[in-house]
Amino acid sequence: MFSYGVVHGGWGHLFFNMLTLYFFGRVVEQYFSLAFGNTLGIVLYVVLYVSALAVSSIWDLVKYKDDWNYNAVGASGAVSAILFASILFEPKMGIYIYLIPIPVPGYIFAPLYLLYCWYMAKRNMDNIGHTAHFWGAVYGLVFPLICRPDIFRHFLAQLGL
Repeated sequence: MFSYGVVHGGWGHLFFNMLTLYFFGRVVEQYFSLAFGNTLGIVLYVVLYVSALAVSSIWDLVKYKDDWNYNAVGASGAVSAILFASILFEPKMGIYIYLIPIPVPGYIFAPLYLLYCWYMAKRNMDNIGHTAHFWGAVYGLVFPLICRPDIFRHFLAQLGL
């Protein structure tokens, strides 16, 4: 449930995950530190990341428990959790998609990403853990709200609601 998160399908897979973690992880770490203090904020950041490795893989673990040929590698589910936690904290933050020079606001990117992951998981046509991405993203929204429910008011305020 955890070791698969340190093994990747190649250097590109590792690079993309770590680049995403680098950019969006700083946002989550800063907000957690502001909300909970430096020490607890960093601890919660690590707990979010490590627990997201397990949470994002539960669906596939149950679904493929009897399939000895199934394997999963990469930290993408946990990285999706960090990405979505950052969207919760800064929903208007611009997110660049595959070298497209126009940023997409997080509040638009998030539902599109979830729909894409759900659709691709249903198709099951490639060797990508779309369900891990989906559940990791959902967990990235839920975990901070469990820790501090008033974060949702901050989210709405960022959107002007």
